[in-house]
Amino acid sequence: MNYSDKKNRRRFIRAAAIIIPGIWALPGNGAANLFQTTGGSNQSFDIVIYGATPGGITAAVAAAREGRSVALVEPLGIAGGMMSGGLAFSDSNQMFRSTLGGLFEEFHKRVEKVYTDRGITLNYRVADKGTQHWTYEPHVAEKVFHELLSEAGVKLFLNEMLVGVTKRQKAIMLIKTNTDRSYKGKVFIDASYEGDLMAAAKVGYKVGRESRDELGESLAGAAYPKKPVPVSAFNAAQQPLPFINGAAMLAEGAGDHRIMTYSFRLCLSEDPSNRIPFSPPEGYNADRYEVFRRYYKVAPNSGIPFDLYPLPGNKLDGNNGIGHQLSTGLVGENWDYPEASPERRREIWQQHVVYTQGLLYFLMTDPAVPEKVRVRMKNMGYAKDEFVQYGHFPPVLYVREARRMVGSYFLTQKDILEDKEKPDAIGMGSFPIDSHDCQRIAKPDGGFINEGTIFPAKTRIDGRGIAYQIPYRCIIPKANECTNLLVPVCASASHVAFCSLRVEPAWMVMGESAGIAAALAIESKATVQQVDIAQLATRLKAKGQVLTF
Repeated sequence: MNYSDKKNRRRFIRAAAIIIPGIWALPGNGAANLFQTTGGSNQSFDIVIYGATPGGITAAVAAAREGRSVALVEPLGIAGGMMSGGLAFSDSNQMFRSTLGGLFEEFHKRVEKVYTDRGITLNYRVADKGTQHWTYEPHVAEKVFHELLSEAGVKLFLNEMLVGVTKRQKAIMLIKTNTDRSYKGKVFIDASYEGDLMAAAKVGYKVGRESRDELGESLAGAAYPKKPVPVSAFNAAQQPLPFINGAAMLAEGAGDHRIMTYSFRLCLSEDPSNRIPFSPPEGYNADRYEVFRRYYKVAPNSGIPFDLYPLPGNKLDGNNGIGHQLSTGLVGENWDYPEASPERRREIWQQHVVYTQGLLYFLMTDPAVPEKVRVRMKNMGYAKDEFVQYGHFPPVLYVREARRMVGSYFLTQKDILEDKEKPDAIGMGSFPIDSHDCQRIAKPDGGFINEGTIFPAKTRIDGRGIAYQIPYRCIIPKANECTNLLVPVCASASHVAFCSLRVEPAWMVMGESAGIAAALAIESKATVQQVDIAQLATRLKAKGQVLTF
């Protein structure tokens, strides 16, 4: 693809706007608003990080431990991103844990200690690097993240959404937030799930999927690994049912603007003493879930349509099922989220809330749902002691993929599966290339089919992905675009390669490396592109980061 071609603007944009929207969560069922306006002020720090995601937190802690003053600015009212927001095990079971050191390992050791101190025996040990699920309750993850930040002396600013960036030549001078605050810094790190700071700083990025031919990636573009579902996807007026995205079949391998589905990670309980029953959202209409009714007619033994993972505290983590035909992911309703206005992002977020709450209530009450599913759902509910201030509903939307930087090095499928060694390694990745559905299509000849899934089985060995080195160059912009920004979350990668990078363990490793690189850049009075790789590697190894196979 020609990156300067205006026809490809949907998939590659050099951000021109200074005002870029941040995440904005809408409350469900009376939950508190996540945004609170406070008075304006101007503050200066060595390093300013936007996004208190797990990658942002490890970046902040690592930089602060290098003796730097650090501001961590977060648009939501919660620190820890998905790991505090319901993702109660962070997928490292599908990675080589022996390559995940540093703050990732320290976080989990601290989680283990929390439970030990409470007299609770976990069904795993962090010292064992096998494939068990390293689980935790969301409030425990949040507690540990706050302890790490507090001990390191990081200044945490919640409810602060990015609204502006000031640059001088190729360097960011300060960022502005919706509370009329400004944060000056010497080096900035964008650790948001959306890449909002990167875009506001006019750094090149892409949204969507490359075609199979564009970069020679066999897994790229449109894909149909799931079997068609033999139920009509149209209503009486021959219009697609709700949650069917259209009737146009893309050619295999074609690229487009679409991204993998978003969802919420639910923290649930079957304990009557710690359970809030599912209730319908305002305006609930069971007929919107007609496609589920029809699916259960042809698949009555399919069970609950989402994955459940046991957690400490007698709880369950509910996740969109990558192998399910229908699940908790609102497939195809997130395509414009990465670049949407704040108003549109609020609308999309609320659509996901309403869909999820409505689905849970539908599965509990609708007579078309098999009795065994309804009985199980009636005995289940939101965990009463989690997300209390948010009405027990998860406060963080699972943004699996948004913008992806086009930086100093662009990672592709070949880097994940073949050319795995890099001269500037800052950590190891090993999660399988894994994409949830991108769209759900009504087939012209009847039924519907989910498109865009990449199944882990294609890229894993004995339950884990293939280990590869993550290069420093994929978290830094091109020097002619910005000289003091690192991007460890929306890293420079194709859609296919990003599907391996897109998990919290990899982001925590990349975040820690970004924090130390930022400190080193300040210490050596260098741009992020000029950081001495040998020095960086020495520092990373001293902190327990694993850089080699």
